[in-house]
Amino acid sequence: MNPSLARSSAPDPRHRPEAIAERILPAELRRGRGAATNASGRFELERREAFDDGWTQDEAPEPLATEVTWEKPKAIIARNDSPDIPFDRSINPYRGCEHGCFYCYARPTHAYMGLSAGLDFETRLFAKEGAAELLERELASPKYKPGPIAFGANTDPYQPIERQYRITRSLIEVLKRARHPLTIVTKSNLILRDLDLLAPMARDGLVKVFVSVTTLDRALARQMEPRAPTPQKRLEAIEALNDAGVPAGVMAAPVIPAINDEELETILTRAYSAGAREGSYVVLRLPGELRDMFREWLQVHYPDRLKRAVSLMQSMREGKDYEAQWGRRMAGSGPYAWMIGRRFEMAARRLGYRETSRALRTDLFQKPAREASDADAQLSLF
Repeated sequence: MNPSLARSSAPDPRHRPEAIAERILPAELRRGRGAATNASGRFELERREAFDDGWTQDEAPEPLATEVTWEKPKAIIARNDSPDIPFDRSINPYRGCEHGCFYCYARPTHAYMGLSAGLDFETRLFAKEGAAELLERELASPKYKPGPIAFGANTDPYQPIERQYRITRSLIEVLKRARHPLTIVTKSNLILRDLDLLAPMARDGLVKVFVSVTTLDRALARQMEPRAPTPQKRLEAIEALNDAGVPAGVMAAPVIPAINDEELETILTRAYSAGAREGSYVVLRLPGELRDMFREWLQVHYPDRLKRAVSLMQSMREGKDYEAQWGRRMAGSGPYAWMIGRRFEMAARRLGYRETSRALRTDLFQKPAREASDADAQLSLF
């Protein structure tokens, strides 16, 4: 046997049950949060370790509060060329997400800020200052060509801090004035606050929404997505959006083996009854630190399912925890992933979901007026 192969196939010592248990923070310190640990970011030279300093739990600090820091980006529209997703540009008003979904594939990006993908991701957030002004400037560029901008591709644009900061709303106001197409993915009924903007855009074929429904089980939703609205509120949001003329579909994502996979057909059925006519799904993705966090979450909530869930998850990734290859990272591969795909297709066809996605209009775009430069302003005096 090749020695290098033998070493690479050895179990990761971090995934031993006793090693997982040692990393998990006391319940009192993570109350109302999704992650079970707060390991250091993967780029950091230092590592956090639990240490018994003699203080009792009653004397410990209060559970983590949410901190928000303003950041000043130079641009607001992010570009991508991935063939796996149906858009080439997106906007994320915030870094990090207070919803606390343990499975969020955006968690590893917090390492770029020198922070943990664990509790830091859901408690130490960043809001983008001047986002609306940046967007208006980028749309006004002579080189800009319109195409649907996706909100919610990374973190939820309607997470709880949006109630106070209203960055998402300010961005939609810019897009509405410019008659620019927009897609939104969210798991929050806070989106209904902006119906006064979205409904007129929908009448012109400029917007559609996907509401993420991961489970219909309230208890499971609380464990997976501790600060997101309940499943019922999300279904009500789908209904209210469609009643207002805003096309709202459902995204059953992520499909997690041995946890919520059996609910796929039920979610599609309930969402269709609420008015959804487009649907999609994504299987669980575990990039970066999520490899460990998935096991930690299972150890806390479903230790009896840990071995089976990990085994099924790896069966969709050719025996690995994650596969980044385009064409496979969203749907997975292998018999189990194939079965999930066929179940989705059969249920969607039986219920009457559209087989092709409705396109948004780009021909109505009105480029914002560019602000005059200082030189232009001086010339106007003559």
